[in-house]
Amino acid sequence: MSAGAPGRFITLEGGEGAGKSTQIARLADWLRSRGRDVVSTREPGGSPGAELIRKLLVEGPAERWDGTTEALLHYAARRDHLRATVWPALERGAWVVSDRFADSTRAYQGYGHGLDLEALDRLYEVAVDGFRPDLTLMLDLPVEAGLTRAAARRGAETRYESLPRDFHDRVRKGFLEIAKAEPRRCAVVDASKDIDSIAKAIARTVAERLGA
Repeated sequence: MSAGAPGRFITLEGGEGAGKSTQIARLADWLRSRGRDVVSTREPGGSPGAELIRKLLVEGPAERWDGTTEALLHYAARRDHLRATVWPALERGAWVVSDRFADSTRAYQGYGHGLDLEALDRLYEVAVDGFRPDLTLMLDLPVEAGLTRAAARRGAETRYESLPRDFHDRVRKGFLEIAKAEPRRCAVVDASKDIDSIAKAIARTVAERLGA
């Protein structure tokens, strides 16, 4: 990439067990093979301050926070992540690939917990200053399959996984509704396929949409 060329911000979204972390690594490698400077990151987290908030959100009992508290914590972490990691990388021309961004808050806290979507939109504008991803890849997977995958890699970060099945059904519906409402930004990827097929579909979409 030539000096001074604009960076790109790509986000991967999806429910529990959708395979985002695996596909982030594959996409980052593919972009680097094409000469891109790539920063891989995640939410909540991706900066020292946001990683501290992450522990509050993803560990501990499910009833630890209500949906409103979760949304506020996510946006506090998101603001720090953008200021410390994402925006500086984009300014130098890097391509930033993030495991989750604001669509997860809309899907989990909005559709999942039932928070007012317009209130979340206002919170977005306050915390994010209207910034949007260049491309969002929605990794779609049936809920039962995703929870089974997530259980197989179970560690300390199980708070969201332990929420009821109908919560996860609402989250999946939320992601698909977001993709339907913003087709220019979002692309749905079938995450039930094998890892290589998913990676090829993602690379093809990135090449078509962003000219990678």
